[in-house]
Amino acid sequence: MIYVVLFFTLFSFFLYVLLGGADFGAGIVELFSSRENKKINRDTIYRVMGPIWEANHIWLIILIVILWIAFPVYFNIIIIYLHVPLTLVLLGITMRGVAFIFRHYDAVVDQSQNWYNWMFRISSFITPVFLGMSFAALIGGEIVMTEDYSNYSFYQIFMAPWLNIFGLLVGLFYAALCAFMASTLLIGESDGEVRKMYSRKSKIYTVLLVFIGFVLIAYGYVNEVEFIKDFIFNPTSVLSILISAVLLFPLWKAIKKENKVASRYLAGAQVMLVIFAALYAHFPYVIITSGKEVSLLAETAPDSVIQVLGISLIIGGAIILPGLFHLMRSFKMIKVFDRDNQIFKK
Repeated sequence: MIYVVLFFTLFSFFLYVLLGGADFGAGIVELFSSRENKKINRDTIYRVMGPIWEANHIWLIILIVILWIAFPVYFNIIIIYLHVPLTLVLLGITMRGVAFIFRHYDAVVDQSQNWYNWMFRISSFITPVFLGMSFAALIGGEIVMTEDYSNYSFYQIFMAPWLNIFGLLVGLFYAALCAFMASTLLIGESDGEVRKMYSRKSKIYTVLLVFIGFVLIAYGYVNEVEFIKDFIFNPTSVLSILISAVLLFPLWKAIKKENKVASRYLAGAQVMLVIFAALYAHFPYVIITSGKEVSLLAETAPDSVIQVLGISLIIGGAIILPGLFHLMRSFKMIKVFDRDNQIFKK
């Protein structure tokens, strides 16, 4: 049953990166749009993201609950040593949710709408950056695990592991990934000149994503970040990245042709390959501290707890996944089954 729990852990992580990332990315695309295009982006986001934006955070909640119940040692390290960036993430999600609602449904339309707009855009950008910095802290080898906090400063224990250049690069990489996913998704949710605009943005964010990824790997290798070195010299991870690189050509073609279906699913494949390459290189030792590596499978919950959790996840998945599919299909976010859309046609 532990493999069932592991599957749902990784599956929830992937869906949050993909769907939650596209949600954050919509705000990033709006933030870095011209003044004329900001209103177009805002209206498109409400039409497309509005019906499902709350559902995206289900996967984050499921992931946290699984870690809390099944992998208490892992959860304990995250909550203690990353409480600062994770608090900022929660504040960003809250600010974003408040702004999303009030800038659209506020009964009074006045100057406060501008504040809501900027709150939404900025929180959409900084939240994935802090999420990326939190992940960087887990793999950066800077976490100091100790029971005697008097020997270290607050900064050394709770700030230094994530507030560094490597953490910033990982945060910017995830923010660029979010913008890439959102702009590619919105190609299939618009028409005419607006679709051309999102096609241009998707090209820009594709190039930016590749550039930041290259800088991130180069920086990690030069500064001997263990996770990056293992990533570079792992044949399976390298193969995944090579496949991802090859898929850039059909993806670029699909974006250029403004293909509603192919661009979306090729982008999803890119994200899946990148996540697989990153996690496979060091799994299950996803936490690397200054003194040791911590396995996700170290000191798991008792078998009886894992058994109940696994059964609950299977039952919950059987209920939630069809509902999510129906929700996204109802609002035409899943294009592949539409008669008017074919993968190899515009």
